[in-house]
Amino acid sequence: MNTYKRHRFPPDIISYAVWLYYRFNFSHRDIEDLLAERGITVSREAIRLWCIKFGVIYSRRLKRKHRGYGDAFYIDEAFIKINDKQHYLWRAVDQDGEVVDVYLQEKRDGAAAKRFFRRLIRNNGGEPRKIVTDKLRSYGVAHRELIPDTIHSTKQYENNLAEQSHEATRVRGRGMRKFKSTRQAQQFLGAHAAVSNLFNLGRHLVRAEHYRDFRMSAFEEWSRAVA
Repeated sequence: MNTYKRHRFPPDIISYAVWLYYRFNFSHRDIEDLLAERGITVSREAIRLWCIKFGVIYSRRLKRKHRGYGDAFYIDEAFIKINDKQHYLWRAVDQDGEVVDVYLQEKRDGAAAKRFFRRLIRNNGGEPRKIVTDKLRSYGVAHRELIPDTIHSTKQYENNLAEQSHEATRVRGRGMRKFKSTRQAQQFLGAHAAVSNLFNLGRHLVRAEHYRDFRMSAFEEWSRAVA
């Protein structure tokens, strides 16, 4: 099946626009202007629809090809408002800072924690060796009932990795003037996490030539995902 069937613009323009949106803090208007500078006239509404449709498709393909996460999960939840109603964004990252999963829920009680843990186990293909959380009691409930053999640490400052990973979401939320619905937020955050993981290359940890090699590999994998 042709992914781009019935679309007037060629696949490379569509995939480039979607990449810009999920990779950088650009609005649909920004991308409209960037494409216009290259002589490509497309409306911001068309770009918005591309990002909704193809963001889901690309992220699904990237997740299927993902090489796997580490054995330690750092888990945290953050407040997020959608239509003036408070929700909780549950997030888990591994020891390399890659996002394992993001999940929006209306509560942060034991039942919500167990739902999120089940997603983590299912998506990861098994239990992690260790989880790091804050002292929210809901985590203890989920840990005892679902993964009692996994090490559970609640040491102060140890969970900074998960807490810091929320910052990119906060920045994007402000740029998008907040999320309009739970469904929209979940779709965006899932696609954003998949693209971020692909280009999470640890620039500050490697030499420049190695970084360029990693970046080229990431672009090649992106090209396969959007083909």
